[in-house]
Amino acid sequence: MTFSLFDLFWIVLLVTSIQPILQKRSLEARRVQAIQEFERKRQSRVILLIHRQESISLFGIPLSRYISIEDSEQILRAIRLTPPDVPIDLILHTPGA
Repeated sequence: MTFSLFDLFWIVLLVTSIQPILQKRSLEARRVQAIQEFERKRQSRVILLIHRQESISLFGIPLSRYISIEDSEQILRAIRLTPPDVPIDLILHTPGA
């Protein structure tokens, strides 16, 4: 089986288009694992709000860099769904600007 330069071009294009998706999933999986470990050690509910500045981009263009109103609504929902006898660790990760 032989590959032409045109075939190689399409393979590279496919890999570069899938790479940001795989990178994002890997980051999310590591984040969930760290949160679960933290909850287990402290025996609490961790609620995390992160200013989205991950290095995920498409062709060098950042895709997300903000905290939205939906994020704050999810925080309030998580607080309301936490049983009263469970302590809450609220972690805010923002650039401060």
